[in-house]
Amino acid sequence: MQTKREAQQEAAAPREQEAAPRMATTNDIDFSDILDTDYLLKMCDAVTEANKTRPDVLRSDLLAILKKASGEGRQKARTLLLADGSGINCARRISWLQDQIITVLYEFVCTHVFPQQKDKFAVTAVGGYGRDTLAPGSDIDLLFLFQPKPGEETHKAVEFMLYVLWDMGLKVGHATRTLEECIALSKSDMTIRTAILEMRYICGLRALETQLETRFDKEIVTGTGPEFIAAKLAERDERHRKAGDTRYLVEPNVKEGKGGLRDLHTLFWISKYYYHVRDTAELVPLGVLSKHEYHVFQKADDFLWAVRCHMHFLTGKAEERLSFDIQREIAEALGYHSRPGLSAVERFMKHYFLVAKDVGDLTRILCAALEDQQAKSTPGLTGVISRFAHRSRKIAGSTEFVEDRGRIALASPDVFKRDPISIIRLFHVADINGLEFHPDALKRVTRSLSLIDNNLRENEEANRLFMSILTSKRDPALILRRMNEAGVLGRFIPEFGKIVAMMQFNMYHHYTVDEHLIRTLDVLSEIDKGKADDLHPLANKLMPGIEDREALYVAVLLHDIAKGRQEDHSIAGARVARKLCARFGLSQKQTEMVVWLIQEHLAMSMVAQTRDLTDRKTIIDFADVVQSLERLKMLLILTICDIRAVGPGVWNGWKGQLLRTLYYETELLLAGGFSEVSRKERANFAAEALFNALSDWSQKDRKIYSKLHYQPYLLSVPLEDQVRHAGFIRQADKAGQALATMVRTDSFHAITEITVLSPDHPRLLAVIAGACAAAGANIVDAQIFTTSDGRALDTIHVSREFKDDADELRRAGTIGRMIEDVLSGRKRLPEVIATRTKNRKKSKAFVIPPSVNISNSLSNKFTVIEVECLDRTGLLSEITAVLSDLSLDIQSARITTFGEKVIDTFYVTDLVGQKISGDSKRSNITARLKAVMAEEQDELRERMPSGIIAPPTTARAATQTEKKADSPA
Repeated sequence: MQTKREAQQEAAAPREQEAAPRMATTNDIDFSDILDTDYLLKMCDAVTEANKTRPDVLRSDLLAILKKASGEGRQKARTLLLADGSGINCARRISWLQDQIITVLYEFVCTHVFPQQKDKFAVTAVGGYGRDTLAPGSDIDLLFLFQPKPGEETHKAVEFMLYVLWDMGLKVGHATRTLEECIALSKSDMTIRTAILEMRYICGLRALETQLETRFDKEIVTGTGPEFIAAKLAERDERHRKAGDTRYLVEPNVKEGKGGLRDLHTLFWISKYYYHVRDTAELVPLGVLSKHEYHVFQKADDFLWAVRCHMHFLTGKAEERLSFDIQREIAEALGYHSRPGLSAVERFMKHYFLVAKDVGDLTRILCAALEDQQAKSTPGLTGVISRFAHRSRKIAGSTEFVEDRGRIALASPDVFKRDPISIIRLFHVADINGLEFHPDALKRVTRSLSLIDNNLRENEEANRLFMSILTSKRDPALILRRMNEAGVLGRFIPEFGKIVAMMQFNMYHHYTVDEHLIRTLDVLSEIDKGKADDLHPLANKLMPGIEDREALYVAVLLHDIAKGRQEDHSIAGARVARKLCARFGLSQKQTEMVVWLIQEHLAMSMVAQTRDLTDRKTIIDFADVVQSLERLKMLLILTICDIRAVGPGVWNGWKGQLLRTLYYETELLLAGGFSEVSRKERANFAAEALFNALSDWSQKDRKIYSKLHYQPYLLSVPLEDQVRHAGFIRQADKAGQALATMVRTDSFHAITEITVLSPDHPRLLAVIAGACAAAGANIVDAQIFTTSDGRALDTIHVSREFKDDADELRRAGTIGRMIEDVLSGRKRLPEVIATRTKNRKKSKAFVIPPSVNISNSLSNKFTVIEVECLDRTGLLSEITAVLSDLSLDIQSARITTFGEKVIDTFYVTDLVGQKISGDSKRSNITARLKAVMAEEQDELRERMPSGIIAPPTTARAATQTEKKADSPA
């Protein structure tokens, strides 16, 4: 079943229909299959008759009967949910079931336990239960209404009921109040006021509930509409802020998140309070909602309830976050199926976000109606109501729009009908005047989307206005987000409409594709305005010199526009961009730049994060792709924006440093500045520089420690780090330490560096990686060097965890001690990893087939092995152990994590320093690596050495013959 929003997108760009759950929209629910109330009453009477003189047995038997009835009834509700797909009907069935149980319990208590208390108090439902809806795992919120001065027996009767309900395993929230207390508390507490607004009679003295409802309406509701609305909207805004302030989080909170059930509840509360309605359907004759909008409300409510009920049934608790772990199962339960380009779970989540978008539309429409009907509100109130009493004024240069308290509004209702280009112009005028949007204007935009047709899309003026919005120096992301929320962006650019609300089922991308693109644009705007110097010094420096801002902005907006297709989205996106650039009025030169940027938008990120940037072949190959400095500059900025917009915590200074290194090395090559001096000569110069830098050391020490290193070290490690390492090694030697670690934090790059000095060993990196995993450290890079005296000097970079340097240094010290303990044999690696993972639940949400790529063309000296698979604790340790088993010498490693997926790259040689050749050997490497990536390798862990402090009979030592040909200077 398809929402109107989806149908509108279909009209703009025909696409495969999104599946929706099976739904029964009728309110006439047959409850007979849930519980036979008469039979339940007879069972309770029979128990009473049999145990009149044994109250303890009586209560126990009663509990068993009610618990069984509740469990069977809920199971039947679940079966019916799977059959008819209606979430709202499921919630009503469970609510009705709970009503019957409470009523039977009330009758039992007031007849057999406290017979004098019948009709002395009333039991009412509040909260969601008061709306006659109840999710399987939700709290049961009850309000017990008392007459003035209730007796002790009344309290005991209520207490008996509550204890039975609690003993049934139900989560019961309750309050016991008189009418006077309810009224008094409602005046000062908005939460209690909302609860009583939703109150519904269940059983007992009905007159009490009727009296409270009458007095509440007269003494609390009358004249306080604006106050209540302002409080509820402020409460909603704070809730959104805590939940992430976007409806496009890929693991949304179905109840509390933006576009979730609580937003619909807020609309219901406001409607009921202000318009004095009991049902949302009553808003249609009042003109607040159209019939279609009411239908959208019903559909959204039913869909969200279906998702929530399935979540509770599946998890067995009140789970409100739609996490990756359960999304697949919910999609299956709701009847979604995979289609080319999108899996079943991605189609389900796309439908979810479209529904959340509909909820946002309904919120704007209701707010617009409130402003229209409350034009003479009391001055001085805040929020949406505070604007009611203010008159509009003209906007310079515009006859179509007016300003209303800092918001753009329509000068007349038929503005869009007279000239559809005004739909785009509305957002352009808002941008250049710095205005927010009046809810009525956005409501009329939403209702006028059918006016955005091919004629408007091809209109030169409309496209000029759009390009002005896109490349604005003010806040283009804000305006485009408003256009997207109103449905305009997807209609004006049908290709964009196809990725609206599209999620990618992985842990790396935090937002839907459309939200990611707008956030990417927001980062570009920040850099363009020079506000990101602390995060992106190089990008901030380059941006003013970019020759073509328009091309860059278009590329940023469109770089992921072809996601969800069967072919590579970069190639398909370049083809889409070629068509759109002509429409937007870009020149041929600009179009070619946009097309190239989109086609290669992942290249710089992947090279920087997965390749050895000290290997000259890496830089040469990348420069061959880029070919010009202008392309390099624009690709760098696009890459930064893309990574920053993936989600919180994805960007860090380490990634920034990798991109800057790649940029500077490639810039040097493109500018013709790559050194022609031989590798041996450059290594000699570096060794001499190290010797000179140790000027305050003795002549003997200067010679010893400046000649410890081979060419790879001298040519890739900065001089300041060489000096630091020399001091570290000398200190260890003086202390007689065969094994030592040194730590350094780097807050700007968001990494912590751990340097390990150890006797060389073929499994050294495997053991270090395992120790880091046991300590909870995420390795991002490893530099592996062997000294001329047969020791290993390995530098490991791990992701920073703490902001405070002192805290991070303590953590780094713990990691260093763990490495030393494992290398020395004081701790066994299998045991420490097992301790780390024993209580960790293994996620079954993601499936990534193991992939191994072995290449001899990516480096002149090394074979490059790239592995891709699902991440898990200890994986790097296991992979490096396999490489050691295969007698491969790891020269450097790049460890890259994209959410649940890892791409690890190893630069290796055989034991005599040669590349890996021969198909059979490569096939064996591939098979062994795929085996370790595919399953837990307990046997492999058991083979890990318990300690490696020993004479250097090592794999890396076996390469000394080859290395001495490039002997240290």
